[in-house]
Amino acid sequence: MLAGINGWQLVIILVLVVLLFAAPKLPAMARNLGQSMRIFSSEVKEMRNEGKEKKANSEATGETVPGETVENHAEKRPQAGDTGSHSADGDVR
Repeated sequence: MLAGINGWQLVIILVLVVLLFAAPKLPAMARNLGQSMRIFSSEVKEMRNEGKEKKANSEATGETVPGETVENHAEKRPQAGDTGSHSADGDVR
């Protein structure tokens, strides 16, 4: 049945079928795609800003950020204001 049809001919036929049967829905699909892309790009931008803020805060306080190498960082020790002691089994007293 499809023996005489090349790849490009099949693609053209599929595009025509989609245009014929899905034409009324194409504007709504394009609108939804554009809306999704705007949301996605704003979320990516927000995540990048949060990462920069965390990195700046960690450099200011000397803490490490997950995924950051721990070279040149001292082991975090309890601060003078820490309260409570931990027992061997992890309970706070």
